[in-house]
Amino acid sequence: MKKLTLCAVVASTLLAGNAIAEEKPTINPWKHCGIGAMIFDENGAAAAISNIIWDLGTTAVSSKVSSEDSCDGKEVKTAQFIQDNYDQVIEETSQGSGIHLTSMLNMLEVEKSQHSQVLKAIRTKTADQVVAKQATPEAYYNVVMASL
Repeated sequence: MKKLTLCAVVASTLLAGNAIAEEKPTINPWKHCGIGAMIFDENGAAAAISNIIWDLGTTAVSSKVSSEDSCDGKEVKTAQFIQDNYDQVIEETSQGSGIHLTSMLNMLEVEKSQHSQVLKAIRTKTADQVVAKQATPEAYYNVVMASL
C-alpha cells in the first residue's frame, strides 16, 4: 500500500512539473532585457542589478535592439509604461482609480469587470511595499503581474 501511495505521489508530482513547464514564463524586463541580460543571460539577479546600476533600468524596458526576441509584447510595454509614468501610477494606486491605472490594465488586456478586483490586490501589495520602503517601478510591475 505504501509503494502504491508513493508511486501516486511521484506520478502526480511529475505531471504537475510538466504542466508548469509548459506555461509561458513571465518576462521581467529589468531581468530579461537590456544590457544586463546581454551580459548576464543566465543570471536574472545580476542582469537586474546591472540594468539598475547602468541607468535605473530605463534602457532595459526600452531595449528592443539588444533583446528584440524576448523583450516584446504587452508585458514589456506595460513595464515601459510603469517606468515612464511611475509617479502618476503610484498616486492613482493610492487613490484606487485613474486614467493611468485604466490604461495599464487595458494594456494587459484585463477584462473591465476584473479591474476593481485586480486594483484591490495591487493596492494592498503596493501599500506593503511603500511601508517597507521597497517601492520601485520594477517592484510595482512585479505586484501587477502577480495580481493578474
